[in-house]
Amino acid sequence: MSRGSFVFVLHSHLPYCRKAGVWPFGEEWVLEAMAETYIPLLDVISDLVAGGVPVKLTVGLTPVLLDQLQDPYMLFRFEEYLETKIAAAEADIARFEAESEGRLRDLARFYRDRYESVRRSFHERYGGDIVGAFRSLQEGGHIELVAGAATHAYLPLLARESSVYAQVRIGVDTYERCFGRRPQGIWLPECGYRPRDSVAGPPGSAFAAAGIDGVLATMGIRHFFVDSHAIQGGTPAGMYGARFAERQPVPRYIPSRPGFTTYLPYSVEGSGLLVLGRNERTALQVWSSEWGYPGDGNYREFHKRDSVSGFRYWKVTSRLVDLASKEIYQPEAALAKAKEHADHFVCLVERLLGEFHADTGKHGVIVAPFDVELFGHWWMEGVDWLRWVLEGLARSDSVELATAAGYLENHPPAGQIDLVESSWGMGGGHYIWDNEATSWMWDEIHSVEREMERTAASLAFLTTAGGHDPGGPDTIEKRLLRQAAREALLLQSSDWPFLVTTEQAADYASRRFLEHKNRFERLLYALERADAMAEIERYLGEIEAIDAVFPDINPAAFAWKQGSASRR
Repeated sequence: MSRGSFVFVLHSHLPYCRKAGVWPFGEEWVLEAMAETYIPLLDVISDLVAGGVPVKLTVGLTPVLLDQLQDPYMLFRFEEYLETKIAAAEADIARFEAESEGRLRDLARFYRDRYESVRRSFHERYGGDIVGAFRSLQEGGHIELVAGAATHAYLPLLARESSVYAQVRIGVDTYERCFGRRPQGIWLPECGYRPRDSVAGPPGSAFAAAGIDGVLATMGIRHFFVDSHAIQGGTPAGMYGARFAERQPVPRYIPSRPGFTTYLPYSVEGSGLLVLGRNERTALQVWSSEWGYPGDGNYREFHKRDSVSGFRYWKVTSRLVDLASKEIYQPEAALAKAKEHADHFVCLVERLLGEFHADTGKHGVIVAPFDVELFGHWWMEGVDWLRWVLEGLARSDSVELATAAGYLENHPPAGQIDLVESSWGMGGGHYIWDNEATSWMWDEIHSVEREMERTAASLAFLTTAGGHDPGGPDTIEKRLLRQAAREALLLQSSDWPFLVTTEQAADYASRRFLEHKNRFERLLYALERADAMAEIERYLGEIEAIDAVFPDINPAAFAWKQGSASRR
């Protein structure tokens, strides 16, 4: 008898990298994810479905990522990327053969075969259409695809309700264009939630803010996800604390909330939207730097590369040894460990749901959200682990695999909840996006928000609220306004402050941020000029060719909304 349900939520986001650098920062972020995560994940799901396994997964692909996965230029670059990787592996095979390095030669063959398999799947199995493959799986009832904010903006710190509305509206429009239906659920960027009338923004400033769930409700969204402490209180574990522990701020302690648990869904007071909370125990089992699965010594070491080809030929070995002491990777041992860890995870889920049922008599749910790039990219064996977990839970007599929408359809909310402002970032708040290193970015973002709102309202005659041009020719004024809206969205991407805070690509992120700001300002300036049209049109064409995202964007989404408030 089923005692509870398990909901995998695999969320994927990458910033807009098209024609914005290649390596180490830029297009290769997307190309790597396509080869190492998205196609292997599709292979796993498709194989299980073909084998009669009742797969149920919830998957989120952000709108800005969806557009890149369908872009002809990026698809051409992916073909080049695979050819380059296969050629590099062939060269390594010859090099290691000449050096009598048999184990390294075999690993080079392993990589060659892996990339050739990805290429075959991309062409023969999915017809070169990754987004279409996900759509087919949803239409077959195997996965639920949830919507996302247009450019993964960190919504709690946006100053204008119009910006939140535009991020969600354009995200929903992109979802409909890609998947042919309206979304039921949404993944809030970084699980960032802000209730009505909360305080948000950089230190020393305040904003009268509309609740994010109120905006979601206007779009017909039914459910979303938050971190565990937003539901049950306590000290946040956070998503990034283990990776950046040395910078961990004092966590926002939220008083314990007796009676509330992430094992049950709730209805949010005021909006009626349904909310599911991340299960902390299963999350830590995977993410913990101390005892999470990916840190096992048998798995491939992510941070050590061959100096010639860049392939990773070593295993973790131990958390306590430096890169120079890493041992040669053994794929068979790694896969055996992944199967062992998958069996352990299935037993953990069964035990936790069994204990909750025994204590309460209720059918509980474990919601397990992960960044999908963990599987295959960061943790190479993670895709195989996922395959075996899905197989194991599908066979379980006590656990029901479900999508978020499927679970909520059959299990009503346990009651109402008044959610607190929260995220799954360090300390459970906004620190990783808003701190002394990034406060200047928020000043610029808020300025652009006000300008975009003002411009969209003053030039409303160029658009209609319904999302279509009011007829007539596609004038340069319309094109300028649409491109300014794109630049405003790209500026708001949460990636830029995140990369500055974590120092992973701080210079690149700052440069990209300023590029979008400068393009936005120049486009607005051009809207106000009646002369130099040839120069303006030439510049506009250049930017349209670079930042070619959201082809059906409607700037009217940025018009003022009830509840907006200026910075004070």
